Amino acid sequence: MSLVLHENLSLKPYNTFGVDVKARLFAEAHDDAGVREAIALAAQRGLPLLVIGGGSNLLLTRDVDALVLRMASRGIRVLADDGVKVLLEAEAGEPWHPLVLWTLEQGMGGLENLSLIPGTVGAAPMQNIGAYGVELKDVFAGLTALDRVTGELRDFGLQDCQFAYRDSLFKREAGRWLILRVRFNLSRAAQLHLDYGPVRQRLQAEGIDAPTPSDVSRAICAIRSEKLPDPAELGNAGSFFKNPLVNADLAQRLRGEHSDLVAYPQADGQVKLAAGWLIERAGWKGFREGDAGVHRLQALVLVNYGSATGNQLHELARRIQADIAMKFGVELEMEPNLI
Repeated sequence: MSLVLHENLSLKPYNTFGVDVKARLFAEAHDDAGVREAIALAAQRGLPLLVIGGGSNLLLTRDVDALVLRMASRGIRVLADDGVKVLLEAEAGEPWHPLVLWTLEQGMGGLENLSLIPGTVGAAPMQNIGAYGVELKDVFAGLTALDRVTGELRDFGLQDCQFAYRDSLFKREAGRWLILRVRFNLSRAAQLHLDYGPVRQRLQAEGIDAPTPSDVSRAICAIRSEKLPDPAELGNAGSFFKNPLVNADLAQRLRGEHSDLVAYPQADGQVKLAAGWLIERAGWKGFREGDAGVHRLQALVLVNYGSATGNQLHELARRIQADIAMKFGVELEMEPNLI
């Protein structure tokens, strides 16, 4: 057996909230063979298999009676490069932000707006990660996943993945598909997206009139660092709630009551509201109860100040959800997976 198994291992180092719960069994898979071995072992022991990457999209509320498999496969490959377009493939265990930086160092643009997002490559399609006007689907070329039911490998194209806002087939069919590697369409000719949030203003303030993808990445890293706490210093899972989509009538009513409402009309007629604005306006920004709290600079981020349990963080989230529903008539949905 190539897998190294650990029993009753604390998952505190393996989730960015820093919640201290134990896994009945824990192992890391460094290749496809390790993944298959873990699936077989979990079945043999009669245990569920919980697959994690960087643990940045988890809220653990209890000890995990499962085989927890951390994807640790590494590798970045250029599959095609004609001097303009680049087809890149990365293994699921590659850390996301270092991959972004590597592509920029190689003169490949496309991932810069997704800088400083925590997690791993394999987790990125699950949530269709997005930031500053770009989503994973915008640079997606394909992925290879293992069907945990049949044991077969399958390649997925863009349409197969059914990407939506912070959603995908893989999230809706959780437990079936195990993503092994992901492919990206990148470009050596800059195709910048600067009009979402304060990106363009930040670049102009720095006197950068003709930005490169690396300039955009640095600006976004600076913006995120000013508002989002580093999980290594303060436990968190980034944005805790999705920006809610509401109908135009509700958005119009709220705008009539709040002239500074932050809202983005969508192509389908719905309106995306800023969850952080709603939470801050409701008075939760900077709230703390014990070691569970809302970040003082970004109301969208729940934080663990030290020894908060997953249940304490979840209860805080539920209180915020109920308050936003009462005050605004808007339902907030959690982003992290609740275990």
